[in-house]
Amino acid sequence: MRRALMPLLSILLLLACWQAAAMLVGGRLLPGPLPVAQSLLHEAESGALFHHLGVTLLRVLGAFALAMSIGTGLGVAMGRSLFIDRLFGAWLVFFLNLPALVVIVLAYVWFGLTEAAAIGAVAVNKIPNTVVLVRAGARAIDEGLIDMARVYRMSPADRLRHVLLPQLTPTIAAAARSGLALIWKIVLVVELLGRSDGVGFQINLLFQTFDVAGILAYTVAFVAVVQLLEYGVLQPVERRSQRWRRLPADA
Repeated sequence: MRRALMPLLSILLLLACWQAAAMLVGGRLLPGPLPVAQSLLHEAESGALFHHLGVTLLRVLGAFALAMSIGTGLGVAMGRSLFIDRLFGAWLVFFLNLPALVVIVLAYVWFGLTEAAAIGAVAVNKIPNTVVLVRAGARAIDEGLIDMARVYRMSPADRLRHVLLPQLTPTIAAAARSGLALIWKIVLVVELLGRSDGVGFQINLLFQTFDVAGILAYTVAFVAVVQLLEYGVLQPVERRSQRWRRLPADA
């Protein structure tokens, strides 16, 4: 019961701090929770919120799926093979330090103001971070289990499913969480620079009219969606994949 109440108490504390900061700074520069909620309700009633939020969410999910699939594959390969790690190590450092804005601008210049260019630019910015996390997890895999799989002559597919992936699940989950947080921020920049819809495009319009309440309304809406993905998808999948593990107290 106490564990279930903690998230609610945390949200209430955040709202209280938000209201206190709004009263201190001033409602025009930092609207309180109530004006933001009213702006959120107005955007929802007009239908604009759901349209722009849905478009942005589709771009986030597309870039997320692309980045996680490619990044996980490269991370496992670099973590398990010293040759591949040395071969692509310099590439990884280069793309880790490549500014996101440069990737976005070049993608639009080379491929035009298209959905593919937008999603690809976001994925390219996230892939290196996924590779780094998954590579570290692949290096920490229990070699005893790998040797056991060889002794029992497990096929590569079974070895991946029953030996590698269960041990990599916490690392992949961490990469997924950080990926969602990073990708949606980059998506907003992509939409601001070269798309005619989405949360980033809408925030740019609201910025021109200095509608801070509207900006915060779209921000709160998207953060709420990401939280639903975290608690409704990522955490249940992680718990299900970790059923084979037992805590010392359960042993």
